[in-house]
Amino acid sequence: MASSALASSRRTPVTTFSDQLAAAIRSRGNPVMVGLDPRAEQLPPDLLANSLLRSPERVAAAYREFCRGIIDVVAPLVPVVKPQAAFFEQLGPHGMTALADVIAYARESGLLVVLDGKRNDIGDTAIAYAEAYLGPQSVWKSDALTVSPYLGADSLEPFLKVIDQRGGGVFVLVKTSNPGGGMLQDVTADGSTIYRRVAEYVEQAASARLGKCGYGSVGAVVGATYPEQLVELRNAMPHAWLLVPGFGTQGGTARDVVAAFDSQGLGAVINNSRGIIFAHARREYSSRFGPGRWLEAVEAATLDMIAQLKAELPSISPDAA
Repeated sequence: MASSALASSRRTPVTTFSDQLAAAIRSRGNPVMVGLDPRAEQLPPDLLANSLLRSPERVAAAYREFCRGIIDVVAPLVPVVKPQAAFFEQLGPHGMTALADVIAYARESGLLVVLDGKRNDIGDTAIAYAEAYLGPQSVWKSDALTVSPYLGADSLEPFLKVIDQRGGGVFVLVKTSNPGGGMLQDVTADGSTIYRRVAEYVEQAASARLGKCGYGSVGAVVGATYPEQLVELRNAMPHAWLLVPGFGTQGGTARDVVAAFDSQGLGAVINNSRGIIFAHARREYSSRFGPGRWLEAVEAATLDMIAQLKAELPSISPDAA
């Protein structure tokens, strides 16, 4: 595990999540977010070789080792990682302990951590979710959390209150990358789509929480698989960070995400999960590395994504936020 001294030297000495994210992107020179989505059946064989011994405890231990290995590779290269809570929750208590360990290890390695939990509810339950994942006494200690807006504004207020107290961030689902998202998100009511109404709320909340970088600590999830809507929503939310899934495996390209960024190369993070963490199984990397050198495949895929984005995006200024 990285030392505390390393962690303190690499994490940025700013208070808001928004400014931390801007500083981390400038420090690494790219906006790549690596999604940590471990799946037992896709792990390199040396981590979980015997399928007959796949107890929740063994799988959780393999997930921990797998994610820590990825973190070791990508920490010097990218600003942020996004663990997907569902794959850890699937394993019960052992998985949740592994998730906590992975978050702690990522933070100690100098990475920002956005926990992909898509949480929300109403009243005291929303308060409990907010405090659990983002509060000052949180055992998870993620820097930000993905949240669902579909219970209305009052369900989001507890999360905003907690990030105001602690300096964390939230990413609200606005226009997701999956084909079925349009069932609700694209519905028109009172002359506006639902996703546009949610975007208006996000922009208002972000504008009320601006960091020095010009963006707020309330952001939006907007998929790379809908480039036209990405243009629309960047214009509708000029002060909100965009978390853009759908790059790579889901078909999104570097050219598709250009509209998410401002002239300084800020304003968005581009997530890639399976395309990086399981790169050893991709045709372009399997012949070079194979499962035995899976960490080298992770590094190569990460560097290739960085290069693809740099070829299309504005240069990122190294100046402090």
